[in-house]
Amino acid sequence: MTHTAKTILKWTILTLLLAYVVGMGIWARGEAERNTCRSIVISMGEKGLSDTITVRGVRQELMKYPGQIIGAKANTINTLDIRNYLMRLNNFEDVECYLSTDGKLHIRISPMVPEIRVFDGSNSYYVNKNGKRISSNAEFFTDVPVVSGNFSSTPPETVLPVVRFVEKDKELHDLIGMYYVQDADNIILVPRITGHVINFGDTTRLEEKRRMILTAYRNIIPYKGWNEYDTISVRFRGQIVATRRNKAPLYPIETVFEEIDPEDATLPEANPADTARVHSPAPQPNPQP
Repeated sequence: MTHTAKTILKWTILTLLLAYVVGMGIWARGEAERNTCRSIVISMGEKGLSDTITVRGVRQELMKYPGQIIGAKANTINTLDIRNYLMRLNNFEDVECYLSTDGKLHIRISPMVPEIRVFDGSNSYYVNKNGKRISSNAEFFTDVPVVSGNFSSTPPETVLPVVRFVEKDKELHDLIGMYYVQDADNIILVPRITGHVINFGDTTRLEEKRRMILTAYRNIIPYKGWNEYDTISVRFRGQIVATRRNKAPLYPIETVFEEIDPEDATLPEANPADTARVHSPAPQPNPQP
């Protein structure tokens, strides 16, 4: 083949390709003008999970979208605008939108994953693993541990190490119902058994505090009575400090259970040689006039 023939063949192929591209563009535009959006398909971006709560919430949000989607001409639907509309909510890491040739609007959601639900005075919101706040929109409600308190000086993510530890431990998870934060050094666990609370202290010595809590519930409270104390504190190293519910002047306010090995602790009524001992100062008699 001569050089001239090769040149002609090359330009012929390029012309045909250009004509094909232009023709497909004209055809696609015509199809877009004729086709309408018939449905919306919502999927979850994280490992293809199906989250019916989030999907329902997205559909409810799209019902408030200012433009028409279902029944609208495909060429009038602005997928970028729909994405930005959904991204204005801080419930999502990312949103992808595109129209397929079968007339479906595909929306792929990568949701924020909250770890706790925070009640801060009259405000309520979720917090994710990085401490980012997520709006507590009712349509995106999810069941996570509840934390309340005043977070003006202590950020709510401070409690996350304790919440994660409790939620992963079967015994503590079954025991604890919610959390209250007084400050960073006084994280309060609220048991499902009403009538008392547990002062967990800060986020250190988690395993030690777990052993002391279980010691109190197995070897102390059942024998002293469930209504004997209003607070069980494990914030101090090697000690369980119990505050009596009845604070009559003639009786000591606090009972300290000194713990050498909480796992081996016995009943408070045991002999002094046992590893768990109850120290309560004897009531002082009233002075005679």
